Amino acid sequence: MKQYDTVELKDGRTGVIVEIFNDGCMIDVGSSPKDWDTIFVKKDEIRGRV
Repeated sequence: MKQYDTVELKDGRTGVIVEIFNDGCMIDVGSSPKDWDTIFVKKDEIRGRV
């Protein structure tokens, strides 16, 4: 995975990786800029790239 990849989280949400760290990623989740939320998730919470 790399910055700006679209990924699916294990909880079913889809988001875009905005920053990658050793222990996880900052991901923008939501369907549009009006409801985007930036969250931190551990790498094992990511199901895979979409």
